[in-house]
Amino acid sequence: MTKETWIYICGIYSFGFAVFHVFFWKLFRWKEDLQKLSRPNRGIMQILNLRIIYYFVFVSVICFAFPQELGETGLGRSFLAGNALFWTGRTVEQFIFLRINHRMVHILTLLFISGIFLFAIPAFGE
Repeated sequence: MTKETWIYICGIYSFGFAVFHVFFWKLFRWKEDLQKLSRPNRGIMQILNLRIIYYFVFVSVICFAFPQELGETGLGRSFLAGNALFWTGRTVEQFIFLRINHRMVHILTLLFISGIFLFAIPAFGE
């Protein structure tokens, strides 16, 4: 596969996580569950989720708009490597903060590991 194809896949992957985060309010019953938190913590949780949605959409747009630049320039490869590092950190954090033996947690962990490789391949590949 070409670098550009890998980068398009990274764009689809990132957009998928943006959509997933849009549904957090419903999936995790935030209307009820966040009421248990203090007002500042409730607000912070929702703000962080909105910012991560923005970030994933941003990464997706960059991947679709500039695949050649991402694969061929130092700045582009740094952007891709930074995203691989993001997914590396997210995978590690999964084991620190979400130590739950549940099938969905294991599936998400595999998806996060996939993100490491999806972004690393065009960042470091020839």
